[in-house]
Amino acid sequence: MKIGEKVLNILYPRCCPVCHRILKDQNALVCPECAGKPRLVREPRCMKCGRPVKEEEEYCRECAAGKRKFTGGRSIYLYDELMKSSLLKYKYFGRREYGDFFGAVMSHYAGEEIRRWKPDVIFPIPLHKKKKRVRGFNQSEYLAGKVGKAWGIPVETEILLKVKKTGSQKKLDAACRRKNLEKAFFVTEPLNGLTILLIDDVFTTGSTIDAAAAVLRAAGAGKVYFLTLCTGIQ
Repeated sequence: MKIGEKVLNILYPRCCPVCHRILKDQNALVCPECAGKPRLVREPRCMKCGRPVKEEEEYCRECAAGKRKFTGGRSIYLYDELMKSSLLKYKYFGRREYGDFFGAVMSHYAGEEIRRWKPDVIFPIPLHKKKKRVRGFNQSEYLAGKVGKAWGIPVETEILLKVKKTGSQKKLDAACRRKNLEKAFFVTEPLNGLTILLIDDVFTTGSTIDAAAAVLRAAGAGKVYFLTLCTGIQ
């Protein structure tokens, strides 16, 4: 560990992203006893978006309808109360170091898919510039940087932009979420058949990923996959 990092760890000690207590080992990303507590998304999973489905199902309701704009994707953890609390602290309460753990598990558990997808470039789901200024960082961009570094994939942050300031998606149903995201994203240059990997923190209905994928495909992208830390349960 560099001297500067040691000083920062003394002034602002790293905390466990699961129990939120100060880490005894400041070189660690998570407490040893907490590492296995977040619930992994296991089989059976939707063959399109990777959400949990019943044993007899191949696709979740939304993907079975056949209106998805993305090619495929997956998430690592279930979006339960434990992960909601962790992401809340990561995004809004200054625990940016939690992203180091999140990025590591995304890079590890999605390794098989990343090798199969062979993305040319990673795009984080962007924040509107005003929202990013208030929050201080884009949580998805931070995760994208970790995944890109782990896999040697370039990360672009100036091609897919969010140009419309949208309201919160949390309390909206699927139809309202889609309406909320109309014309929200803009692509600054042709994509010429590139295979793109979108990175975000949470996949719920998939409206955000779909909206971003739609403009990417319109700009000439070949395939658009996504990887998120968490997914909701249908």
